Amino acid sequence: MGIEDARRKAAEASLDLVEIAEKADPPVVRIVNFKKFKYQEAKKERLVRKKTKETDTKEIWLGPLISDHDLSVRTEQAKNFLVLGDRVKLTVKFAGREITHPEFGRQVLEKISAKLADVGEKDSEPRFIGKTLSLSLKPVKKASGNKNYETKNKEND
Repeated sequence: MGIEDARRKAAEASLDLVEIAEKADPPVVRIVNFKKFKYQEAKKERLVRKKTKETDTKEIWLGPLISDHDLSVRTEQAKNFLVLGDRVKLTVKFAGREITHPEFGRQVLEKISAKLADVGEKDSEPRFIGKTLSLSLKPVKKASGNKNYETKNKEND
């Protein structure tokens, strides 16, 4: 149908002529209520945004001489974050003369990353930034074991 015929039909129905596919030859248009059309497009956009999950990076601070109990508490926190799909940044903060023994910090990071191997994997090797040693973990693809863990934690909340 010609453009003039389409415009006339749209005017008769007191609706708008909206171009749907501009790159098509000939261009594709539709006779619709423009406000309703824009609302439906925005609704589709919101639905798409709602389905995508944004991942956060949670940071957990540790010390090079951290006790076993404190380490297990921090490990449990990191495990919860990883199960929920967030990234975790483990940071060992050195104070005073502790920096002379960076191997203690590396041992702490190795211990915690070994405990979290089933739910998280290393992004890269630990690296020093000033007086802090950092390691990033990303969640492992969801497995059946992680779902059980997640539901158990939600029941406890």
